[in-house]
Amino acid sequence: MKWKKFTLSTTTEAVDYISSLFDEIGIQGMEIEDNVPLTAAETKGMFIDILPELPPDEGKAKVSFYLEDLSDVEEILAKIQDGLDEISCFADVGERTITVSETEDKDWINNWKQYFKPFTVDDILIKPTWEEIPQEDQDKLLIQIDPGTAFGTGQHETTQLCIRQLKKYVAPGCQVLDVGTGSGILGITALKLGAGSVFGTDLDENAITAVGENMESNDIDSQHFQVVQGNIIDEKDVQDAAGYERYDIAVANILADVIISLQKEIPVHIKKGGIFITSGIINMKEQEVKEAFEQNPAFEVLEILHQGDWVCVTARKR
Repeated sequence: MKWKKFTLSTTTEAVDYISSLFDEIGIQGMEIEDNVPLTAAETKGMFIDILPELPPDEGKAKVSFYLEDLSDVEEILAKIQDGLDEISCFADVGERTITVSETEDKDWINNWKQYFKPFTVDDILIKPTWEEIPQEDQDKLLIQIDPGTAFGTGQHETTQLCIRQLKKYVAPGCQVLDVGTGSGILGITALKLGAGSVFGTDLDENAITAVGENMESNDIDSQHFQVVQGNIIDEKDVQDAAGYERYDIAVANILADVIISLQKEIPVHIKKGGIFITSGIINMKEQEVKEAFEQNPAFEVLEILHQGDWVCVTARKR
């Protein structure tokens, strides 16, 4: 199978913003090329012994994505240009030219495995099933995650922000609502931290399979983690399945615009005093998300945390 490859020439400064833009448009997966040297932490986390020789970093980057169905390509490209106009108010987007080429299909599902190595979030070790536990991490809380075709290895800043907030707020036996569960990493983390049960929702049917496999890898009984496919924002059957005023904690690592809509729905599903942990928010959207929570009388904003260019907003139901 052949795919059309679209490559955007931009700057390293704008890459995170463009990544968020592509997510919002619905582009699934991208490839980033730059000459930014790896940090010491990144090198350690990826178990790299010999770094490749890179040309000098001139602040330039290329971001590529692939399309098989070209029926709405003009609409997608127009949305990208509109988004770049908005990003240019905050960051240098560089050339912003898009070139098109053709590429052969590859085993995309498995190629990522070479880059997923064990890493830690404080005292939690997250690793794929095919990797051994590093000797120095034997005493850490172990979570095994194989995302497969569902999003979520835990390496992204937004997932780590949510994990740290779950560590703070999960109490023994509490009930957790995991919206946009993906691989199930946040729900599984909550259960490993002592939660009694998790109810997850996701738009992607692959998430149901991924969560099932990851529960098995972590020796978690399926009765503790239920997952349904659908949108809790506007699908009544999903809302009813989740239940009302039931959860001590809700967590959503999605996108800023989705969270802005979601914060209107979540209060009916969590108990009074319940905690809503949100991330997936690029810093340029922080104020917009914060204002949405502040304008909702059901919520009191407790914390706003940052990691890199990403933001985590945690609120309590009044």
